[in-house]
Amino acid sequence: MSDLSQVVRLPVRRIELDLSFEGAARIAGDLREHVPDIAAEAVCRIERRLPEFFRPHDPRYSKATQRCVERAVDHFLELMADPAAPSAEVAEFWRQVGVGEASEGRTLDSWQAATRIGTGLAVERLADRAERVGHRMSPATVAAIANAALDYVNQVAAIVAEGHADAAARAAGARQEHRRHLLDLLLNGASSAELKEAAREADWAPPRTLAVVALRENGPDARHPALPPDVLPGLHLGEPCLVVPDPEGPGRTRMLERQLHGWTAAIGPAVGVDEVGTSLRLARETLELACQGLISGSSPIPAERHMPILVMMRERALVEKVIARRLAPLLRARPAQRYRLAETLLACLEHGFNATEVAGHLHLHPQTVRYRLRQLDDLFGDAVEAASDRLELHMALRAWLALDPEPAAARDDLGYG
Repeated sequence: MSDLSQVVRLPVRRIELDLSFEGAARIAGDLREHVPDIAAEAVCRIERRLPEFFRPHDPRYSKATQRCVERAVDHFLELMADPAAPSAEVAEFWRQVGVGEASEGRTLDSWQAATRIGTGLAVERLADRAERVGHRMSPATVAAIANAALDYVNQVAAIVAEGHADAAARAAGARQEHRRHLLDLLLNGASSAELKEAAREADWAPPRTLAVVALRENGPDARHPALPPDVLPGLHLGEPCLVVPDPEGPGRTRMLERQLHGWTAAIGPAVGVDEVGTSLRLARETLELACQGLISGSSPIPAERHMPILVMMRERALVEKVIARRLAPLLRARPAQRYRLAETLLACLEHGFNATEVAGHLHLHPQTVRYRLRQLDDLFGDAVEAASDRLELHMALRAWLALDPEPAAARDDLGYG
């Protein structure tokens, strides 16, 4: 398994300056003493034009920005005087700037905007100071310095971006590992103290309730879901799953339906953090029955809505014996009748033997339902409506219809039969 927290370190870049004209070294030498003043003015302009780049209550950020500007201008002048001057230490400085921005969760957009503002002012002031100390700054020379400054800033920006990307990748890898560890602890019933510490390391706020979603790929169409940051993914597990905080919250079901395209999913009941194992077990049992075709429904399938079949399938041998005994009269009927009569009898039990309601539920004519009830009376006699055995009969019918041993052709609607 690859470890994203171990990012290959890139070789340190060399910063180069393509700037050569007569007197360049002398001009650079005369300008070095003006660097602090130019940097301070650049910071003021950046702060005025880009206030969001700074922190009003933290003066250290302004000072850090001024150090960066001074470092950039000073190194630029150093390369202007000696193009072969070393740049490894400066390049590492800029790489760490990128690391720092990433560690604070900032993108480089503001940094790049600030750099553009500072570069423009620095070129203006360098040309102005050079004129003041007696150097003739022709338009061509100023243009050459401006182009070189832009190229320098582009090289610096690339180094900062590498540091930022490296740090972001390390942080993402570490976060992923912490969340995988947290997921393992949740699924394996770790203590509250262990979970609290792991949640803190994973930057995950323990919710009031959560649920486990058990998953199985349907084939090559399964795609990696784009999940909210508070969902803990266990797609790397032999039996993939998700831990979903606040599963009954608004939009949660829709999110899962949308993101789990290509997966068969079953969701366990919402439980407390210390009962994740229960949600996981019921989600996996529901998923297994769904994959066997014993449970149907749109994914994710809620385990709580299929409690009877879940409970009964744990004792399948006993259920099959009850079916054989309790539904014996029905099972002796012709195959073409069995399914229709079982479906009708189950609907009657659930609708109080009201032929009109049963007909609406099954999309039949009431007379068809009455005809089938007479057939059921012939098969079962008074036992059909006996209150004492109704629960057992109801469960046996549910189980037999789920197991559905009859071929589809035997269940075709044959009119009033």
